[in-house]
Amino acid sequence: MKTQRNQHKIVAAALCAALMLGLAGGAYAQQAGVTGGSATDNTSAGNTNGGGLPQIQQRGGVSYVSGGVGLDESRALQAAQSRWPLALRFTGPRGEFLADVHVSIVDAHNSEVLSTTSRGPFMLIRLHPGRYTVHAKYNDNEQTRAVTVPARGHVKSAFVWNMK
Repeated sequence: MKTQRNQHKIVAAALCAALMLGLAGGAYAQQAGVTGGSATDNTSAGNTNGGGLPQIQQRGGVSYVSGGVGLDESRALQAAQSRWPLALRFTGPRGEFLADVHVSIVDAHNSEVLSTTSRGPFMLIRLHPGRYTVHAKYNDNEQTRAVTVPARGHVKSAFVWNMK
């Protein structure tokens, strides 16, 4: 019985900690200029894309969407991953979500096809099939991944930073 009470206390403490981290992350995102959205905000979540998905952005011939700071937006982006050729995720060493990651994608001819900054831990990108190199930079630490976007289906790539 005592073990069961301790387990309930641990679960309650974990839930409380997760809630506080979520609130703190949202507050940080607002201070950092990361935007979420509302039903009346036509530039981000909860608008013309429906289902909480952030507004689709366009750079040159590449469409992309990024975000995932809030729970609804995060779930919407994760649910949409299979409909986008490339899905990127940015996290810290314990899985904490990161925003403001600079992303540069170059094609097989070393031509830059996208240069932007993520608004959250998830970025979905519509690219033509082929080989690409993704450069992701967070707090002056850059990581590089080679990805091959298939003609059918999608590919995922995760970037994890060890922060000190």
